[in-house]
Amino acid sequence: MYLHIGGDLVVSVNEIVAIVDMEKSTISQDTRVFLKVCEEEGFIVNVVENEMPKSFIITQEKSKSRVYLSPISTSTLLKRYKQMEYTR
Repeated sequence: MYLHIGGDLVVSVNEIVAIVDMEKSTISQDTRVFLKVCEEEGFIVNVVENEMPKSFIITQEKSKSRVYLSPISTSTLLKRYKQMEYTR
């Protein structure tokens, strides 16, 4: 099953490690450092075109990690996931 995270991107729900609220989490210096290091290492995929990201999704596929910046809120992503669960 795949979760639409914004733009034209979908990710496998089996690869999702965490979905994090951007506004609440970036208060922490540790989160800001984490995102900066991810950007420097090339792990960031920016789904956001002309908007501020509302969430970031951390995925792990085999030994490859990615962090997707999404314009979709964590609550909306959760609702989408729950809808998928009901249709199974």
